[in-house]
Amino acid sequence: MPVHILDHPLAAHIITHLRDRTTKPATFRTLAYQLSLLLAIEATSDIETEEKPIETPLEPVTGRVLAHQPLVVVPILRAGLGMVQPFTDIFPDVSVGYVGLERDHVTAQARSYYCKLPPLAGRHVFVVDPMLATGGSAAKALSIVKEHGATDTRLLCIVGAPEGVAEVERHHPGTVIHLAALDRGLNARKYILPGLGDFGDRLYGT
Repeated sequence: MPVHILDHPLAAHIITHLRDRTTKPATFRTLAYQLSLLLAIEATSDIETEEKPIETPLEPVTGRVLAHQPLVVVPILRAGLGMVQPFTDIFPDVSVGYVGLERDHVTAQARSYYCKLPPLAGRHVFVVDPMLATGGSAAKALSIVKEHGATDTRLLCIVGAPEGVAEVERHHPGTVIHLAALDRGLNARKYILPGLGDFGDRLYGT
C-alpha cells in the first residue's frame, strides 16, 4: 500500500507540539491547521495542470494552472472538520462533503449516522480524519464515498497506527494514505501510542 509520511522539519516540529499534553486548545487548532496544510499540499502534488497564456507586466508568457477537475474533501465527523480549512483556503473550487460515523455498541462496527456528499465521479476525493487507529472508520468512509461514485480516493491523517493502515489495506487495497506520523501501535483501549490523546477533545476543548 502506498503510505506517504511527511518528511519535513516543520512537520516534525508541529507534531511534537501537538503531542504535548500542555498545549492549549487554541494553539492546538493552529498547529492542526498548519500540519493539515502541509498534508494537503503533499497529497495534491500530482494533480493535473494545464497551460495558460498570460501577460506579465513585461511580456507574454505561458504558465500553468490547475486543470478543471474539481477536488472534494470529505471529513469524518467530528474531528475531521479540523482538517478542512486548508483545502478551502488554497483550492478555490473545492467541494466539501461530510460523513458522520459512530461505533455500533452491539456490533462494535462503525456505522454512518450522517452523509452529505457532492458529486464524486471523476474527481479527486480526499477523505480526512486526524487519527487512523483501528482503521474501522476510515475503511467505512472510503466504502461510502466509493458507493457514491468516487474512483480516485486518498486518505489523509495526522497520526496513524500500523493496525489502522493494515485495516484500510484489507478493505481498500492500494489506497494512498498520507500521514504526518506513523506511531508504534494501539493500547488496550485502542488509543494510538505515543499518539496525542483524543484529537477532537483537544481540538474543541471538551
